[in-house]
Amino acid sequence: MEFKNLELFITLSWILILTPGPDLLYVLTRGISGGKKAGLISAFGVTAGILVHTLFAALGLSLILRTSATAFMVIKFAGAIYLIYLGVKALLSKEKFDLDTQKRIPNRKVFVQGMLTNILNPKVALFFLAFLPQFINADAMQSHETQLSLLGLLFCFFGLIFLSVLGYFAGTIGNYLLSHKNAGGIVQKIAGSIMVLLGIRLVFSER
Repeated sequence: MEFKNLELFITLSWILILTPGPDLLYVLTRGISGGKKAGLISAFGVTAGILVHTLFAALGLSLILRTSATAFMVIKFAGAIYLIYLGVKALLSKEKFDLDTQKRIPNRKVFVQGMLTNILNPKVALFFLAFLPQFINADAMQSHETQLSLLGLLFCFFGLIFLSVLGYFAGTIGNYLLSHKNAGGIVQKIAGSIMVLLGIRLVFSER
């Protein structure tokens, strides 16, 4: 299947996945407090939540792209504003990297909690509504649903790889990040700049 700017999508996906955020912190804390197994389970839980959002985004966006130019314009500009907002917020953020590793919870609850953390977070849904459509190939034989679903699955696959490694080696990685707090800040600034550029790019995208 021929996607639009697939190499750019892969590059940006990895940069965004590597950016410190709620998912990274959740997996890291669960791995440190509960061990390697808990870290891996939390990674699968978080990814399951992301998968739900990507599939909903694929189905909803494909309908909008096909049926309503006005709705598409509203979604496009709302998505652009949101991406730019996230980017500026990341660039201006002065939050310190912090890990709360005191609470240990059962492995089953680790999975469910990680999944629900994503499913119940509207910001995740808004992000994918803004991010995925920029890489649809309008000239491809495949439907918008198929393209958006596959892009979402690819993003989830990358996320699962990273979060699984993070969860498995949570103790070592957590200690490194706590002693090198500037590392997370640098990645955050890079991701912030990219989200601003993506927002600007989305403004000029066509239906």
